[in-house]
Amino acid sequence: MNNEQLQALTEKISSELFGRPFLHKAEFNPRLRTTGGRYMLQSHNIEVNKKYLEAYGLKELEGIIKHELCHYHLHLEGRGYKHRDHDFKQLLKAVKAPRHCTPLQKSPSQQLFVYECSGCHLMYSRKKKVDTKRYVCGKCRAPVILREERSTLKR
Repeated sequence: MNNEQLQALTEKISSELFGRPFLHKAEFNPRLRTTGGRYMLQSHNIEVNKKYLEAYGLKELEGIIKHELCHYHLHLEGRGYKHRDHDFKQLLKAVKAPRHCTPLQKSPSQQLFVYECSGCHLMYSRKKKVDTKRYVCGKCRAPVILREERSTLKR
């Protein structure tokens, strides 16, 4: 799906479910990481995370569009468009839009760094690499040494 198809889908959902036209721009934003989509208050555009379409399909994407259109239409009407507002919660129920999208799964592989204390030989494992010149063992205050870097599978 490209931006033109997303625009057409958004306009269709807006006219069918809300009975009002969507007069602004809907597009995919590749920089979105943790959110399914967002409504821009200044420009009134809607941005959608394409990873949700790839991971969960068209049904999840339609749910995200419905959610963002609730923000859009309520904001343009001057009603409560924020998540905590009563108007927003009511409109979500009326159009059967999800309050939150399904979380994306984290990447399957992750780097793991294993350090060893040079004094007491205590092992430390960290997700991020640390500067061994700046850190010492918390138990005996001896310098730590990087022992191995390995990839682990997260499930």
